[in-house]
Amino acid sequence: MGKRLIFLLGGARSGKSAYAEQWARDHGREVLFVATAQASDDEMAARIAHHRATRPDHWATLEVPLRVGEAILNYGGGYDTLLLDCITLLAANALLTLPEDCTQEQSDAVILDEIEGLLRAYAASDATWLIVSNEVGMGIVPMSALGRFYRDSLGRANQRLARAADEVLLLVAGLPWRLKPANER
Repeated sequence: MGKRLIFLLGGARSGKSAYAEQWARDHGREVLFVATAQASDDEMAARIAHHRATRPDHWATLEVPLRVGEAILNYGGGYDTLLLDCITLLAANALLTLPEDCTQEQSDAVILDEIEGLLRAYAASDATWLIVSNEVGMGIVPMSALGRFYRDSLGRANQRLARAADEVLLLVAGLPWRLKPANER
């Protein structure tokens, strides 16, 4: 099958993570699951525990909230499929490292730095990568400046990943819509 980057976008509960996990089950032999969530409260801790429990036992898991590309490079090889879930939380984690009075430029820089780190790690890998992210630009305009910075920076990060990807899928109601076919760069 060969190395490729598959980028999966969708709204909350669109089926993007389930699709990526099923793809990894069907096509991957040695899967590395990279999780970016942090248990910031009891509800999030329960979500993380549920996700851990539903993944196959033989999948390796790397839980890392920031500097994810660097962590993947340090992890080394031994996998043919990497599933990263998700850019949405990684972007939030990166944004929260900035002061509350940050600018759009600072937001873009810290989030795009994470994306470039991931793409460097992908370039050094022989595995197929599935990267999951939310499409947050189809909703309302956030009321706070920080919310707008996040939405705009995540949109730019998604565009960067989509350009680099071999294949881009948008999931709606559990159904994949192919935005960028595997043979189109």
